[in-house]
Amino acid sequence: MRKPWWKILTVLLLLYVVVGGLLFEVPRLVILNETIRALYFHVPMWFGMILMLGVSVAYSILYLLRSNRSYDDFAIEFANVGVIFGMLGILTGMLWAQFTWGDWWSGDPKQNGAAIGLLIYFAYFILRGSLDNDEQRARISAVYNIFAFFALIPLLFILPRLTDSLHPGNGGNPGFNAYDLDSRLRMVFYPAVIGWTMLGVWVATLRVRIRKLEQIID
Repeated sequence: MRKPWWKILTVLLLLYVVVGGLLFEVPRLVILNETIRALYFHVPMWFGMILMLGVSVAYSILYLLRSNRSYDDFAIEFANVGVIFGMLGILTGMLWAQFTWGDWWSGDPKQNGAAIGLLIYFAYFILRGSLDNDEQRARISAVYNIFAFFALIPLLFILPRLTDSLHPGNGGNPGFNAYDLDSRLRMVFYPAVIGWTMLGVWVATLRVRIRKLEQIID
């Protein structure tokens, strides 16, 4: 992961996504119009969040199996980046909702589920900060991290489908892929998913290296 090529690729992909997301032509759809450009930012950030949090859980499981402190470092930093992506996802979703639903926050099941999921992860960070013993903090946090991830999944992907929801892909509403007949969205959307995910990995691994340096200094 210390090779520079993938970092250069990350920067190039995100530059392409920003330029393409703002300037490239998009399908003219009823109600959505220009707001469909949020697809290039909002959805990839949620994808990145799920992947970052999934990696965090994998490292928590590894810690419980092997008690290697390095695994705990990766677990907390990937969780940090995942939650940041989640917050950005909510903010970009609110911006989209203002123009399409007429309100920043309408209490939609998808919005509420995302907010509750992030609150569960905020509790994870509070839990870590409340424990002084390193081994105890890592072990209890690992158990909670697993719980938090498997609580987040139904909040985002199951419960909104069981209730009335305005969100695309939920409550009988078609997802964006149902509109994407000419592949114009795919030209930017797929690079966006890859670029935002690679940025998350970059930031998380950098923070892990900083954490290890701080441990050496202490």
